[in-house]
Amino acid sequence: MATRIDMPKLSDTMDEGIILKWLKKEGEAVKQGEIIAEVQTDKADMELEAYDSGILRKIFVPEGKGAAVGKPIAIIGGASEDISAMLAGTGSAQPAQHHAENSVGTEEKLSAPAEAPSSQRVHLPTAEQVSGENGGSRMKISPLAKKIAQEKNINLSSLNGSGPMGRIIKRDVEEALSHGATAFAARLKTPLVQAANASTQQISVSMMRKTIAKRLVESKTTAPHFYVTSDINMKRAIEFRSALNSTEEVKISYNDIVVKAVAFALRKNPRVNASWMGETIIQHGQIHIGIAVALDEGLITPVIRDVDAKGLAQISAEAKDLASRARERKLKPEEYTGGTFTISNLGMFDVENFAAIINPPEAGILAVGSITEKPVVENGAIGIGHRMKITLSCDHRVIDGAVGAQFMSDLKNILENPATLAL
Repeated sequence: MATRIDMPKLSDTMDEGIILKWLKKEGEAVKQGEIIAEVQTDKADMELEAYDSGILRKIFVPEGKGAAVGKPIAIIGGASEDISAMLAGTGSAQPAQHHAENSVGTEEKLSAPAEAPSSQRVHLPTAEQVSGENGGSRMKISPLAKKIAQEKNINLSSLNGSGPMGRIIKRDVEEALSHGATAFAARLKTPLVQAANASTQQISVSMMRKTIAKRLVESKTTAPHFYVTSDINMKRAIEFRSALNSTEEVKISYNDIVVKAVAFALRKNPRVNASWMGETIIQHGQIHIGIAVALDEGLITPVIRDVDAKGLAQISAEAKDLASRARERKLKPEEYTGGTFTISNLGMFDVENFAAIINPPEAGILAVGSITEKPVVENGAIGIGHRMKITLSCDHRVIDGAVGAQFMSDLKNILENPATLAL
C-alpha cells in the first residue's frame, strides 16, 4: 500500500522544515530505514528515514523549499501501484507512521497533498543553483560547500570551482579560507569612503530566528522576570584554573568552572532547578545545564546532563564537543532539549555585565560577564583585584527574591572558594 511521507516534527520547537537535499530521486527504490533526505530544522540539520520500502513515486517539496510540520513531502509505493487517489487528495491512503524519535505530538491530517501556504514556506535557492552577481548568471555548488561558505561569510562569486563542470566543492571553499588572512589585509587597505556605497539588504528570516523570536517574546511577556547580580572575587578561581591546567591534559576554561559551580549551587537550592508548567511546578531531581552557543543565524543551547555528577575534565570535553557540533548544526534533538537551567556567557566578548532572557519552561538563567582587573578594597587597603559579575534572571512565578538571593550567595561562595569543586 502506498505511503505518504509527511514533514516530521524533528524538534520540540519545530514548525516547518526545509529540504536541503533529496538523496533519492523519483523512480528509485527505497528501503525501510534508509536515509532519503536531509532536512533543516530550526535547531539542526537532520536525516529523514524512509518509513516503508518501495519506490519513491512522488516528491512534493523540491530541494531548498520548505514545508510545515505534517504537510506531505513525498509518496512511497509499489512500482505499478495506482497513487492517483493520493495525488488527487481523496485521502484513500494513510499517512506514514513516523518513528517515535522523529515525531512529537499529533500529526495534522490533510485533505490534499499541497505545499505549505505561502505564509509558512521558506523560499531558498536550491543547493545546486546559487545566483551569481554578474547578470543573474548561475553557478554550481555542492550543498556542503555552500553551507561552509555561508557560515564563514565567503563570497561565492569570487570562487572558481574545481569540481565537475566547474562545480564549487568543499576543497574550493577551504582554500579560500586558508587565504583569509591575505584577503583581510587587502580589505584593510580599501578606502573607508567606499562604505558610503554599501547597499541596504533585506534578509530573509531563518527558521532558527523565527523560533528564537517566538520563544523570547513568549518568555518576556508571560514570565515575570526579576534580576539578582553579584560581584565575584575571581582571584582563587584564577589560581585554581592555572593549577589544573598546569598538570592536566584537558584545558579547563572559566566557563567550565562556572558550569560546575552552578551545579553545586543548584543542588543546594533545588527550587531554582525548576520549571513552570502552568498548573504545577517541577523541581528537577537531575541537573541538566544548557550552555548558550552563538551561531550566525541565532542561538542554541546544547545541554550537559547530570553536571553535578561529572568532573571538570568531563564537563570541559562535553562542552567543547557540543559547542563544535552545534556550530556545524549536527546536534541530535536529545542534545539540545531537556535542560533544567541555562548559562549564557559573554565574557569572551569583553562584556562586563548583562541580563539574559529565561529559556522557558526553565525558571532561571545565569548571565556571566568577563573577568576584569580593577581596584578593590581588601582588609582596608586598596589593591588590584580580578572581578566577575554574574546576573541571575528569575521567573517570579517559581523563584522568590530570597530564593534567588540565596542561590547567588551560595554560587558566589563556591566560585570564591573553588577548591570545593574538586571534592
